[in-house]
Amino acid sequence: MNQQYIMRLLTGMASLGIALGAATAQATPESDRQEFIKHYTTKYPNVKLEDYVYGALAFDADSKAQYDAIMEFPPYESQVENGRKMWETPFKNGKKYADCLPNGGKQIAGNYPMFDDAKGKVVTLQDAINDCRTANGEEAYKVNDMKTMGTLTSYMRTLSDGMLVNIKVEGPKATAAYEDGKKSYFSRKGQLNFACSSCHVQNVGSRLRSELISPTVGQTVHWPVFRGGDNLVTLQQRYQGCYSQVRAVPPPQGGTTMNNLEYFHSALSNGLPMKASVFRK
Repeated sequence: MNQQYIMRLLTGMASLGIALGAATAQATPESDRQEFIKHYTTKYPNVKLEDYVYGALAFDADSKAQYDAIMEFPPYESQVENGRKMWETPFKNGKKYADCLPNGGKQIAGNYPMFDDAKGKVVTLQDAINDCRTANGEEAYKVNDMKTMGTLTSYMRTLSDGMLVNIKVEGPKATAAYEDGKKSYFSRKGQLNFACSSCHVQNVGSRLRSELISPTVGQTVHWPVFRGGDNLVTLQQRYQGCYSQVRAVPPPQGGTTMNNLEYFHSALSNGLPMKASVFRK
């Protein structure tokens, strides 16, 4: 990021003052979602809410057309196929993932992350996969291993393609986890003193170098993505990349901070359809 662009962003942040910048006692996950939507639709009234599932492509018709052409014959199909083979390969005890996940693993990804009252914490889809593995005598995968967890998840989320996101935040502990994720989203960090909201709320639709900045609403529906053709990237891996870009030390993937951030972030896309395993530049 060049100095001129940084100063422009900081000036924009100081002048905007969006209400979501500070949590209030009256705020709820649904009122937060509505505030985000109101902000975006006011700024870009010609962009349809349902198009937010395409991220920044919703603001650029040419890029969206290129995306549509690529998605006719995705260059990463072999990787998703590898994920299917992993999904269908029995464990040593003869059981499969479908035997220990709700609804056989179909139409469930939009419910994750969820707050597990028994565990007292947020669990992600990757946690559910690892719980299934360990319950059947298999070793847990590392959440940041793209050849195992990443590849498997790239296929598993296709089983929920089109499902409407339905993240529930119910009860004081779940609310506390949601608020912790919200705090992470709006807290400035790193040497550049940026928050997630600095780009994806205050400066959505602007360009960062050659790239348009996407809106927060709709962002979580399409991960993992394949960047540049076949480079698999998960959502929490992208979080870590954002931390590094603002010169901050990223929290570990699969830890409380990252899981709570994903919980808050995902709840903002409630009601939008999943778009699993897609292409991004």
